Amino acid sequence: MDTQAPQGLLLLLLFLPLLPPRGASAGSLHSPGLSECFQVNGADYRGHQNRTGPRGAGRPCLFWDQTQQHSYSSSSDPQGRWGLGPHNFCRNPDGDVQPWCYVAETEEGIYWRYCDIPTCHMPGYLGCFVDSGAPPALSGPSGTSTKLTVQVCLRFCRMKGYQLAGVEAGYACFCGSESDLDRGRPAPATDCDQICFGHPGQLCGGDGRLGIYEVSVGSCQGNWTALQGVVYSPDFPDEYGPDRNCSWALSPPGAALELTFRLFELADPRDRLELRDAASGSLLRAFDGARPPPPGPLRLRAAALLLTFRSDARGHAQGFALTYRGLQDAADDPEPKGSAQTPAAPPDWANVSCSPRPGAPEAAMGARVFSTVTAISVLLLLFLSLLRLLRRRSCLLAPGKGPPALGPSRGPRRSWAVWYRRPRGVALPCPPSDSQAVGLAASYRPLSASSQSSLRSLISAL
Repeated sequence: MDTQAPQGLLLLLLFLPLLPPRGASAGSLHSPGLSECFQVNGADYRGHQNRTGPRGAGRPCLFWDQTQQHSYSSSSDPQGRWGLGPHNFCRNPDGDVQPWCYVAETEEGIYWRYCDIPTCHMPGYLGCFVDSGAPPALSGPSGTSTKLTVQVCLRFCRMKGYQLAGVEAGYACFCGSESDLDRGRPAPATDCDQICFGHPGQLCGGDGRLGIYEVSVGSCQGNWTALQGVVYSPDFPDEYGPDRNCSWALSPPGAALELTFRLFELADPRDRLELRDAASGSLLRAFDGARPPPPGPLRLRAAALLLTFRSDARGHAQGFALTYRGLQDAADDPEPKGSAQTPAAPPDWANVSCSPRPGAPEAAMGARVFSTVTAISVLLLLFLSLLRLLRRRSCLLAPGKGPPALGPSRGPRRSWAVWYRRPRGVALPCPPSDSQAVGLAASYRPLSASSQSSLRSLISAL
């Protein structure tokens, strides 16, 4: 016992700096960390946790392509919109409180469970808290609305000058400050499961449970100076409205910035997000509904950025969520400072030269030349053979569909698959005279007269 106690104390001291301070949250806008979710209920989670329970300590998940007997499976998500597929990772295809998965049915008849994923917490959503009412979890003003959404409550508390907003029981809104979190009692995330009265796709706390947010979520303007953080489109997690004109200034410590778009959904090309150098005002990047940002991190040589978003009179869409962080060294960014860029970054192969690299083996060059000459020779022989047949007044025919008709076949054979993978044509004496030619022509369809004439003219010109 005496030898184990110092070891336990040593481990505690080692991991103590990694624990968040009291009142801080993994969901803070200024410490997004490694968050994998940017929607409150984790509908956008695409991580790899495949076990249920706290930190994946529960039952193993079933593969989504083996759950056809249930409401959700890979076959019910052919476009991958919900992230289902031939895997067993936790997902949230039905907009539930948090990601979940199917499990092997228990004796009690339970066939699905929630996945408690530590990294799946939307930045700006601080969590679910107990509200006993005496005293209230958030000590500021409050109100109720039969049209309550998360952003309606955030806007109310933002106008009142408070830092936090809490939604409860689907219709109640409370305001408070960060000091209220010091005495707050966290509750399980699944306790905040009440649908907002004003939006069926959002959750507004629970019975005696507050879902607490930072009021800067979905604000139309802001000045961000932390080393890293998250910027949401106006009115997020609601859809942004028409005629919005919003701007955010990013000036974290460092000589450059790195942006990563976690969500991006604009209604049309008239809804536009611009990134400008705050010092010079020059346009660095611009994205809209038709030209989304490139996947992955986007590095810009600018110590400070001005983000401007404008929507037209019809604009309604989910919007965007982007994370940023300041970089101490701008040398890693290959783009010149202040240069206007196209909305989507060019692919990695755009600047690759087709000329051989210095010092490349000469054998590789010889092999490429040989392959090219061989291919040209084969094509030339084919053209000469076809030209010879045409000058003998041959008829050009292409394979006909024949039985069975084009389309999926219920039988074991699918002739149309061969038809598409290996299309073939034949040339026969015109008109076919012998029985073998007649039998062969019966399984082919002739090209039209205009197509034959055009093809003859093309080959004669070669």
